[in-house]
Formats: sequence, structure tokens, C-alpha cells
Amino acid sequence: MATVNVYIDGFNLYYGAVKGAPYKWLDLEALCYRMLPNDTVQSIEYFTAIVSARPYDPGLPVRQQVYIRALKTVTNLKVVYDHFLTHSCRMVLTGSNPPKKV
Repeated sequence: MATVNVYIDGFNLYYGAVKGAPYKWLDLEALCYRMLPNDTVQSIEYFTAIVSARPYDPGLPVRQQVYIRALKTVTNLKVVYDHFLTHSCRMVLTGSNPPKKV
């Protein structure tokens, strides 16, 4: 039996397992205990960034905050905030002669 710390990337969890699924409220504590039944889960850290409202989904930030408030009730779970990086980058368009940057 090992003592473990669990680190969860909220972005990858959402887009890899939750988005499009009928169930949105994932109990992260229960998930950790089921995935590590023979270990002692010392701490769980959930990494996320605050989302913005979208024209097609203005309630997105409210739903995220409700979920985060629920996560904060788990005694050994810590929510860690960061931010999303979004930027444009230029790439070479292949197949043109000479190659063009777009």
C-alpha cells in the first residue's frame, strides 16, 4: 500500500472524458479511490482555469463555479487556478512554390 498524491488536469479531463457525455458531475475523490484501491490517497490537486461565457453558452462560467464549489467540499482536494494560453502562430503552407507563410 502506497501513499499517493493525485494531480488532475481539468482541461484534459473535460475534453477527454466529460464533454459530450451525459454525466458532467464527476466525483474526483471517488474516481481516485476506485482507480487506486490499494493505496492511500493523501491529496488530490485539480488544475483548472476560469472559463469565459460563450455566445452559444452564456451559462458556462456559472456551471464551472458550481462544480468548483462542490469540489472544494472534498477535504483532501485542492483547486489550483492558472490561465489558458491562446495565441496565433504562423506556419509554412506546404505545396506552394515557393512556400508561403500563413
